[in-house]
Amino acid sequence: MSRHMSRHRSPRAARGSLWSRRAAYPALVAAAVVVLLAVWVAMDLPPLSDGGSNATTRSGAPGWSATPGAPAAPSPSAPSPSAPSPSSSPLPTASPSADPDQALSERLAPILKATTASLSVAVLDVEDGDGADYGVRSGTETYDTASIVKVDILAALLLKAQDQGRVLTTQEKSYATSMIQVSDNASADALWQAIGGADGLDAANERLGLTSTTGGSGPLWGLTQSTAADQIALLSAVFGIDSRSPLGSGSRTYIQGLMGGISAGQDWGVSAAGVATGLKNGWLARSATGLWDINSIGRIMADGHGYLVAVLSSGSVSKEAGISLVEKAAKTAVAVSAAEDAGDTEDDGDAT
Repeated sequence: MSRHMSRHRSPRAARGSLWSRRAAYPALVAAAVVVLLAVWVAMDLPPLSDGGSNATTRSGAPGWSATPGAPAAPSPSAPSPSAPSPSSSPLPTASPSADPDQALSERLAPILKATTASLSVAVLDVEDGDGADYGVRSGTETYDTASIVKVDILAALLLKAQDQGRVLTTQEKSYATSMIQVSDNASADALWQAIGGADGLDAANERLGLTSTTGGSGPLWGLTQSTAADQIALLSAVFGIDSRSPLGSGSRTYIQGLMGGISAGQDWGVSAAGVATGLKNGWLARSATGLWDINSIGRIMADGHGYLVAVLSSGSVSKEAGISLVEKAAKTAVAVSAAEDAGDTEDDGDAT
């Protein structure tokens, strides 16, 4: 840093001797040094380094440092010379809002710690569109849908009927009722063929907004692969949350009605998190491992809020253990979403 000092000299001073002028230089230099040091201290600038590196970014937090070749002028990101020293009085910063996905992951951690099974969980508040999504223990793995795909099959059938400008036949309605409300597999077989199998399901899902779902090969509709996030997309189309849903209002009302009449004994799952207004569950024992796929999707009401909830799981040691896991995950997901609505994602009690 340098400082230019101008001096007004009178005619008499100009006529002084050369020796007297030189004698005044030390005093002037000393005064200049004192002024510079005073300015330096007042600005609380760091010492000059012996290198030529540029100044590092000042965060405004305690412990910032800089190594300038020369002091830089204050910027909007740095404290002004009149502001308190960052090391003694840091500027207040707003606490960042918690990420709902991270909050859900943290709340699910103790549940997952107690099992070897894997989960895919998603929730959506139907009023404000806020939601949270938890993947799996690694990557973006998909899950066997088991019987929850029956909702997808019915949606595909209704889209096909809409395209043909017709309503469902009496036989198709009979199959649809049995397939959804009592989870009849023979009815699902018939409607799987009616939509054109995996190709028909995949084509319908492209229109419905499902991006990570693939129909099962051949007649194996139960081995369709999906994620909880995709199931929320399906539920959004069915329950009219997605205004772009290709399903007409009549088709949506029809599916909602069937999902609202699930038979006793099959009404577990996401319904544990509230009052179910639409539900479909799936369960499948894998012959190769003896472990269970347990899934549940639906719309529930809790504390005056409507939520779409989807929980997919694999690797449970029994059907009962899988149901318990899914229900704990569903309650946790709704609790996280409710806390987000309240502007607080802190733990509000044991959601398990």
